[in-house]
Amino acid sequence: MRIAKSHDGVIHLLMTDMVMPEMNGRALSERLHAEYPNLKTLFMSGYTADIIANKGVLKAGIHFMQKPFSLGDIAIKLREVLDGA
Repeated sequence: MRIAKSHDGVIHLLMTDMVMPEMNGRALSERLHAEYPNLKTLFMSGYTADIIANKGVLKAGIHFMQKPFSLGDIAIKLREVLDGA
């Protein structure tokens, strides 16, 4: 949140982990989306999508990548997110 508030320009993409110490990635995305309505989000986690979904933080239709991932895989996924696929 602090980094986003100090940024002067438009923020197009948020890449965030789903599980973090103070707030989960979904809450961070929702808070930033209120400030940046066109913000796209790519969630990632070392946990599987099934485990994250069972915790109620992963909803259908969001972009998610399981860690670890290669540079090639993240490049493909980022293009997909930014293009709105």
